Amino acid sequence: MLNATWLETFTTLCETAHFTRTAERLNMTQPGVSQHLRKLEGQVGQALILRHGKGFSLTPVGEAVFALGLSRRAEEERLREAIETDDRDSGAVHIACSGSFAMLLYPDLLPWMQQAPDLSLHLEAAPQTAVLAGLLEGRFDLAVLDRDPGQVRLEAQYLGREELCLLLPASSTGRIDDFQQLDARGFVAHPDGYAYADDLLRLNFPKSYPGADRLRLRAYVNQIGQIPAPVAKGISYTLLPRSGVEAYADRDQVQIVPLAKRRWHDLWLVSRRERVSGARFIHASNLIRTAARRLSDMG
Repeated sequence: MLNATWLETFTTLCETAHFTRTAERLNMTQPGVSQHLRKLEGQVGQALILRHGKGFSLTPVGEAVFALGLSRRAEEERLREAIETDDRDSGAVHIACSGSFAMLLYPDLLPWMQQAPDLSLHLEAAPQTAVLAGLLEGRFDLAVLDRDPGQVRLEAQYLGREELCLLLPASSTGRIDDFQQLDARGFVAHPDGYAYADDLLRLNFPKSYPGADRLRLRAYVNQIGQIPAPVAKGISYTLLPRSGVEAYADRDQVQIVPLAKRRWHDLWLVSRRERVSGARFIHASNLIRTAARRLSDMG
């Protein structure tokens, strides 16, 4: 890499075609300008100018280095303009999280999108492993994960936690004291459902729970917003994070039934370190924090 200071001195010299005027413009001495030129020529390994009395002309290498200097200067100017015009409501933001949290977060994003026509907001629901891979690959700017990934290229902030919930029809009464009560209803499975079952049901029914692969299955639903629908109709039960329950359109048709042992999952806001400071990323992060606080307030 060429020394940036020497390159700027040489670029200015090419523009003024005069050592004294270059020194005046850069607040240097004329010998200082000559010294920068010699050092840059030493770094390049070839002469950059040919002297003609008090004047000079550029060698072919000098012309190439002059062009580079102008290009570098233009790039820096574009960078300064981007920093000065860091508009919260302009540009793209890519967010990834679980399907449940996406349902809770999306209504908070809509007002921002309505008043910001130059904003391009992408919200993707994906499994945790896919979310982390997307962050590391640069496809996502912000994400909500259930743990701090401990990656040097990522920044993680603890948001709180949300409960993993057993969901039954609103008309259900009584406690769930044994696994057979649930199994008789049948399970509404979904992409994360089997892992949730092994997590929560094994914790509460260690002797009778047979494992997720042996659950009595009533339905499999891949659309997060429709997972509680069979439960609302009194058909079966399912397991969801509280965010997915609270965001369900017919929330009054289902109920969260507490078990003897409760399970919570952590929520971490994770971002690429180089994207933390942009105005739109800061605002998106604040909206994510607001959604996470609502979950904490719900218990």
